[in-house]
Amino acid sequence: MKAFFANSASSASGSRAVAPNDVQLTTSLLLDVRTPAEFDQAHIEGSILSPLSSLDAEIIARLAEGKDTCVLICRSGGRARKAAEKLAANGFAATCVLDGGVAAWESAGLPLVRGRKAISLERQVRIAAGALVFIGAALGYFVHPAWIALPVFVGAGLIFAGITDTCGMGILLARMPWNNR
Repeated sequence: MKAFFANSASSASGSRAVAPNDVQLTTSLLLDVRTPAEFDQAHIEGSILSPLSSLDAEIIARLAEGKDTCVLICRSGGRARKAAEKLAANGFAATCVLDGGVAAWESAGLPLVRGRKAISLERQVRIAAGALVFIGAALGYFVHPAWIALPVFVGAGLIFAGITDTCGMGILLARMPWNNR
C-alpha cells in the first residue's frame, strides 16, 4: 500500500495541479467530487464519485490502495481544491487536482462518459440568485419596501462567496434531491 497518510507535520501541505494530458490513468485514483447529477451528465471513465459534501478521507485511503496518487476532479477545479484541503487536513498526502477540471479534460479532446443532461451547480446558483433578486425587487416595488432586504441579502451573499470562494447557496443546492439522484 502506498503512503497516503502523512505525518501531522506534512499533512498541511497543499496538493499540486496536474494537466489533463498528464494524468496517469492506470496508477491514479480518479476521484470526482461533483454532485451525482453532474457526474451522471459527463465523467471521466474509471473515475469514482465522492461528492465534496460527503468526502471521507478514510474511505478514500481504502479506495486508493495500490495507487500512486489521488486525482481530484470537479467541473473547473474549485471544488477539487477544497476537497484537497479537506483531505490534507485529515492527513491524506498524495493528492493532485485536475487543472481546469472536466471542462479542461474535454477541451483537451480526452474522452468522457456521457449520460443524461443536467444543469451545472454553477448555473443553478446563478438562476437561484437571479430569481431571488428579481422576486425581492418586484415584491419591494409592488407589495412592501421591506422586501428589498431579499436582494440585498443575496448580493451580500454573492460578495461573501467571491471573497471567500465559499458559496453557501451552492452548498445548499448541492444537497437538493435533483442533484443527488
